[in-house]
Amino acid sequence: MTMKTYRMLATSAVALLLTGCVVAQPVVVRRPPPPPPLRVEIAPVAPSPAHVWIAGHWGWHRDHYVWVPGHWEVPASPGYVWVPGGWMPREGGYVWVEGHWRTR
Repeated sequence: MTMKTYRMLATSAVALLLTGCVVAQPVVVRRPPPPPPLRVEIAPVAPSPAHVWIAGHWGWHRDHYVWVPGHWEVPASPGYVWVPGGWMPREGGYVWVEGHWRTR
């Protein structure tokens, strides 16, 4: 294999790998008041012992906060725990950091 062919294949492989990388853009809210306090939710009965309660949170819609109610979800894999999302202060506003599953 010539060096030119090798470089072309390596470049193609890297480009192919990068096409699968999709990064969601974070929601950045500029100059609003801070999010309201979290609401107290009473979780209904779990659909099964495997379900985990994902608490509600304040989301951003157009120009104001809206409540996103909690829900039951089955962990991504056995032994995983839910790390809740939250609004983090950033210069000039707040950014929403998504909740996610992680291993214990």
